[in-house]
Amino acid sequence: MSNTATTTELDATLERHRVELTGYCYRMLGSSFEAEDAVQDTLVRAWRSYDKFEGRSSVRSWLYRIATNVCLDMLSAGNKRARPMDLTESTPLAQAALSPRPDHTWLEPMPDARVLPTVEDPAEAAVAKESVRLAFMAALQQLPPKQRAVLILREVLAWKASEVAELLGTTVASVNSALQRARATLAEREQQGAEASVSDPLDEEQQKLLERYVAAFEGYDMTALTALLHEDAIMTMPPFDLWLTGPADITGFMTTLGASCAESRLVPVQANGLPGFAHYKPDEETGGYTAWAVQVLEISDGRITGFHCFLDTKRWFPLFDLPLNLEPETDQVQKGV
Repeated sequence: MSNTATTTELDATLERHRVELTGYCYRMLGSSFEAEDAVQDTLVRAWRSYDKFEGRSSVRSWLYRIATNVCLDMLSAGNKRARPMDLTESTPLAQAALSPRPDHTWLEPMPDARVLPTVEDPAEAAVAKESVRLAFMAALQQLPPKQRAVLILREVLAWKASEVAELLGTTVASVNSALQRARATLAEREQQGAEASVSDPLDEEQQKLLERYVAAFEGYDMTALTALLHEDAIMTMPPFDLWLTGPADITGFMTTLGASCAESRLVPVQANGLPGFAHYKPDEETGGYTAWAVQVLEISDGRITGFHCFLDTKRWFPLFDLPLNLEPETDQVQKGV
């Protein structure tokens, strides 16, 4: 009985850290599914070697050490997850072509609930949300793996340099040097593009902007949508490497190649610390709606600056605990957020 009780307690102890570890692995790897695999591997390794854990550090620190090693092993192949604008130039609408790239190319979306543990400190919660936003995640992917780990542990998780040095088996001087280089790389990228500025929780103006967005999108009202988009707004559609800039090309795409999205329905989701929607297209066969994309929106200065549509619905909708179809009579689909 005591062994069973001990096993149950150990399972509970390890499980308590799942969400924060998933957030850490997600920031390291840029992939929702690889992050969950890495955490599962971490917890299995911890479970198997717990009898060797000598308690010289906390269980949490020990788990982060294991997770870091798992992630560094996974990153040894050198693959960097990216967004379409990290890989190609913007395409004018007249030359738009839908060319897919393999799944492992792309930075992947992630539901907030899987990576953001509940914390009481609003400032800590805000930092956590900002650190999973798409622009920050894309910047992280440009760092060498060890710099990435140092930056996340120091800047996001607020570990001391001595704690990071111990975890990585290196010196405080080495940690400080890595952090300095990582900060310089991120600062360079910040100068290249505006960061989304989303309140947490959304302020009244942002709420209204999203309500107007839902009305414009579901009504397929391109004049109304144009009024909501920043002049430099970007639209992406992984797994396609195409990306479009500006309201004219975005709405032009939606009324040509994307015309089948008219009369769609949007269901609110929380992804990457940003507002988002599950996008369901009309299904002519059933009269209902079928999953089409998870949209993640970036907002700045009262306008939508990023409109990112992740199209691999068979992967994304289950990850967000969403059905792949809505019934024809589903008029109770939530409007707005």
